[in-house]
Amino acid sequence: MLFYAMNFVHEDILNYATAHSNAVSSLLNDLEKETHQKILYPRMLSGVLQGRFLSMMAKLLAPNVIVEVGTYTGYATLCLAEGLSSKGVIHTIDCNEELTAFQKKYFNKSIYTNQIKPHLGLALDIIPTLPNAIDLVFLDADKENYLRYFEDLLPKMRKGGLIISDNVLWSGKVLNTESTDVETTALRHFNQCVREDSRVTSVLLPIRDGLLLSRVN
Repeated sequence: MLFYAMNFVHEDILNYATAHSNAVSSLLNDLEKETHQKILYPRMLSGVLQGRFLSMMAKLLAPNVIVEVGTYTGYATLCLAEGLSSKGVIHTIDCNEELTAFQKKYFNKSIYTNQIKPHLGLALDIIPTLPNAIDLVFLDADKENYLRYFEDLLPKMRKGGLIISDNVLWSGKVLNTESTDVETTALRHFNQCVREDSRVTSVLLPIRDGLLLSRVN
């Protein structure tokens, strides 16, 4: 059965899981609310439960360098920043100039404002300019380039670093052989390539729209 939805777990279970996870800050609540009020495609927001998962992964790693490909309105950025080391930096990349002011508004309100380094432009151009020894990557941008981002970032990561790739289930469309659009085809190929890549150890979790976790060997 194909669901074609962002969540693959019953709504009541999701609500229970969210209610029994740590609450988010008022800043994140405000960001989520304003995103739904003013920004197109608010379903692209990571959301509370996925945000708490990203925060937990970052806190477990205590990273010095995080790279986020796809900032959107900055919700996931701020969640990931919660786990940064005291001198850590998160480089977040987006090509949508129209969202810059929105992002800046919330980044400046955050206690992590001096640790967030926004980059405006194409990720494939920006990634080569970023520092090495990356601890944590969050991929959440154009799906057809996921494998290129992965290949460009992997050599810049430290051993034991983690790449988290979002939307890898693509509302369940990856299961439907009749879905041959560019994004679905790219994600199927990406998921298979990462699964077979001996440089990483991976697990695909059905959290929200699918998160693929790949640890650098």
